[in-house]
Amino acid sequence: MSFVATPQSMTFEAPLLLQSGAQIRGYQLAYETYGTLNAERSNAVLICHALNASHHVAGVYADQPSNLGWWDNMIGPGKPVDTNRFFVIGVNNLGSCFGSTGPMHRHPDTGEVYGADFPVVTVEDWVNAQARLLDALGIEQLAAVMGGSLGGMQALSWTLQHPQRVRHAVVVASAPNLNAENIAFNEVARRAIVTDPDFHEGHFYQHGVVPKRGLRIARMIGHITYLSDDVMNEKFGRELRAAVNSPTGYKYSTQDVEFQIESYLRYQGDKFSDYFDANTYLLITRALDYFDPARAHGGDLARALAVAQCRFLLVSFSTDWRFSPSRSREIVQALIANGREVSYAEIDAPHGHDAFLLDDPRYLSLVRAYFEQTVAGGLA
Repeated sequence: MSFVATPQSMTFEAPLLLQSGAQIRGYQLAYETYGTLNAERSNAVLICHALNASHHVAGVYADQPSNLGWWDNMIGPGKPVDTNRFFVIGVNNLGSCFGSTGPMHRHPDTGEVYGADFPVVTVEDWVNAQARLLDALGIEQLAAVMGGSLGGMQALSWTLQHPQRVRHAVVVASAPNLNAENIAFNEVARRAIVTDPDFHEGHFYQHGVVPKRGLRIARMIGHITYLSDDVMNEKFGRELRAAVNSPTGYKYSTQDVEFQIESYLRYQGDKFSDYFDANTYLLITRALDYFDPARAHGGDLARALAVAQCRFLLVSFSTDWRFSPSRSREIVQALIANGREVSYAEIDAPHGHDAFLLDDPRYLSLVRAYFEQTVAGGLA
């Protein structure tokens, strides 16, 4: 049984200077909080979300009892990140399509929908926007910042941009930057969107259309990278969706859906295209591409992480080939080189990159132990 969550929103009139040199003002951040902030304001935990998630991290809405938060198995009363003890904050990133100001919203000066004119945002920009929200909530220092995948990149960036404001960082299934293969996957997905005739150079809102074909393909590409080879074969194999009366069961068609894996990918693509914004997809994947804290230090990750002061927990999964364990170990080694306290676990799980969202008892127990024994021990 989950709890009822209440979405909130806060407007920021002061301009936020972005990494690109552009700025954005009059923007809103959608967020949710769970639990109670203690008198010392020392028990706050910030949860950073990945590509297609949002501020709705845990619980359900009173009027949408089936709308379960994306990390509800991890966060809540009595759960690994226990909201009976911690004040948990989920924030929807700038440029998203789930409540915070993004391409679908209107520019405060022109009154026109941003569309493709929404400024390019980076992981560092998201962290600075989150910091402004914490300022408004009266939280000077986080007990912990936590995230998986792209959310883990934000958690890591917090320790570099605002090292004094973080006591613990939990970085799950993440990486210090994208390798060429990951950038390539993102580029193919973006090209699928921008070459859709309904994209209209990012101003499709004015034409009353949505580039659904591009979004479908982008999502299908993404889903292939989220699953491990073992899980995909176990779940689908070469099973046909509906065999026909032929010696092989094949329809001998190049257009029809024949294999179950084809049906699954098309279903995921169709569902995604109904709720996600195309410009948001472009922005978030580009933010992934740009994240590279070592770049300003000649590629030396140890030098980049030297400013971090907090204690770390890193978790990776053996079959995650999108953000493989070796990428987490790069971060661990760089932290150790700087004499930082770091714990690392590599979970032997079959689920691929999606494992960070799933109910693996060893994974959940590990996070629970870290929060109960380490994070909670530092509360005022």
